[in-house]
This record gives sequence, structure tokens and C-alpha cells, in this order.
Amino acid sequence: MSEETRSETYAELAAVGPYGVHPGHALITMVEPHPGHEYAYNRWYEDDHYYAGAMAMPWMYAGRRWVATRDLQLLRAPEKSAIAQPVTAGCYLSTYWITDGRYDDHMRWTVAINKRLNRDARVYRDRTHVFTAFQDHETTVYRDGAAGPRDFHALDHPYAGLVLQVVDADTPEQRPALLDWLRTRLLPRRLAGSPTAMVTVFRPTPLPGDRMTYVKQVEGVGTRLTLLWFLQSDPRDCWDAHFADLETAVGESGLGRLELLAPFIPTVPGTDAYVADLR
Repeated sequence: MSEETRSETYAELAAVGPYGVHPGHALITMVEPHPGHEYAYNRWYEDDHYYAGAMAMPWMYAGRRWVATRDLQLLRAPEKSAIAQPVTAGCYLSTYWITDGRYDDHMRWTVAINKRLNRDARVYRDRTHVFTAFQDHETTVYRDGAAGPRDFHALDHPYAGLVLQVVDADTPEQRPALLDWLRTRLLPRRLAGSPTAMVTVFRPTPLPGDRMTYVKQVEGVGTRLTLLWFLQSDPRDCWDAHFADLETAVGESGLGRLELLAPFIPTVPGTDAYVADLR
């Protein structure tokens, strides 16, 4: 294909299809570098993969990395998690927004580019994907109504912390009721007067059959919901008051169970900040 043909193709693609700002989809990926590889993994992800394997791709328009130091890992619940075994596994979290209606287009590109990155030896092997899933947006609940940043700003706004929450309904038929309870009851009540500015809620989608073999297929597709709590304070400063009893609250609803509650703080791009504090 000539350079001229490639340019024409890009112009045609830009002229059609949705191009709004709503985060209709997300990639949420929690990864554990293998012991002894923490610094090398962080530099590979910061210096190469965050850009070549994510942000440079079409329709992935915002991203942010988060880290759980050892003291943050020890706050996690429940002790027996269906997501992380042990529950402290997965010290890095990356979150990305994908333009609404562009999931299929993005997925075709990401599968192709990751095959190329593998061929070019630009994939770091000494890591484990603890929880990696593309997700469809369900709802966003705001503490302050129309005031403040919107969900499409969330990965660019300088939030001080993030809490990843994963809940499961017992059956796919029960998930709509669980979502409605979260959206109309639990989240508005928890956000009022809290340091959490917003909570985005997603549901996971299956990974394609030609995904990379080191990423396991998504579990709980029909029953699971993934929540991201965006905090204006360090999660350590508000954990006991605002998060420590969430496992009980979800269980007492009779609509589902907590599978993971994990606090993070933002990384400092281009540095090895916090790497020494992971173990």
C-alpha cells in the first residue's frame, strides 16, 4: 500500500462513525510484575507500552496509571477474592476511556498492534494479568450534580486516589437490580459529604478469541459490575470512614457480593516513584 493510499484511508475513516466525548467503553487492567522485575516493568510500561500499546491507538482518548503500595494493598477486601489471589496481587492499575460506539474499531486495532508488539519483542513477559477487561459503561454517579468535572474528564483531572470495586450478582438476571440499587441508593448515599467526586460503573465484555495468550478470558461477563471511585483525597485518609464497611453493605443488600475493593494512588509519569514501596 502506497503512502498516498494510507493517507486517503485515514481521511475516510475520520469522516464516518461516532466521535463524541462520552466514555462508552473502558479498558481496566490490574497487573502484578513478578518479584524482582518491578523497576523494569514500570519503565517498560511508562516509557513504551502506555503509549505504543494504548494511547497511540484510535478511539482510546484518555488514560491514567495508578499504583498500590504495600500499605494500600493491605487495606483490600475481601480476604478471599474471586479476582485477586492473594487479594494483595495486582499493584498497578491502568484505566483508559474509549469513545462510545468505537469498541469494535478499537478492538481490531489493538489485537493487530499487540501481535506486532509481540513480534517486535516489545512486550514485557515477567508480569501477571490479575484483572484485565474491556468494559461497557453503565452509569456515572456524581456527588455534586452538574458541578465539577464530568466522567470524560476523570482520567485527566488530578484526582488524589482511586478505588477499584468489583461486585457480582448471583445470576445474570439479578444484575440489573444490583445496578439499580448501586445507582439510586448506595452510591448517592455514600458520595454525599464524602471525598469521592464521582463513581463510574461498567460491565465487562468478553475478550476476542484472538487475544494474546497471556491475558486470560474475562470471567463474570453476565454477572459482574466494575466501579471506579475517583477520590479528592488519599484513600488512606478516608478508608475507615467511607470504604471499610462496603463489603457488609453489598452483602446485606441481598443483591450481590463484593469480590474486590482495592485503593490506589496515581503514579508519577516518567518516574519510579513508589516502586520501592510495593513489597
